[in-house]
Amino acid sequence: MRKRTMKLIQIDWEGPFTLDELHLLTNNSHDYGIYQIYGKHLVYGKDVLLYIGKADQQTIGKRVSQENWWNTNDSNHLKIYAGRLAGEHTPAEAIWSKEIDLAEKLLIHVHKPAYNSKSLSLIRDAELQDIHILNWGDHRDLLPEISGLRWTSKLDTMTYEIYSYTINE
Repeated sequence: MRKRTMKLIQIDWEGPFTLDELHLLTNNSHDYGIYQIYGKHLVYGKDVLLYIGKADQQTIGKRVSQENWWNTNDSNHLKIYAGRLAGEHTPAEAIWSKEIDLAEKLLIHVHKPAYNSKSLSLIRDAELQDIHILNWGDHRDLLPEISGLRWTSKLDTMTYEIYSYTINE
């Protein structure tokens, strides 16, 4: 059996941007990655995490503009945060694309935004077990560090015991 190694994905977050500022996220070769959308939800309140999405093979600004957020309740107050993957060097396009996909899935799996409910049932636990995400910059309500070890079933069947010393009397 091949031993799997932990895959570290670092995301540098910037924002907030409004819907009218999406053009700022369409022109750069680094405007690919993950995005968060915050706004009003009837149950959860205002300025809450509504959605996590990915922009792969197209910029974040272009992807968000395709999603019809202008027709949502209180669209003038939506806040968009752009997450760009970061590391020692830019990987090959196929690897970058896979990292974007895995990061989006683990972030949705852990944070469960209200408008991602359909996506939750499509996420396979096994592919996220060895993913580790570090969120840098303005990551808002996302946890700063997320491990697939903690948030998947990988350790569910592990046997362990609580550490203890034998006390000599």
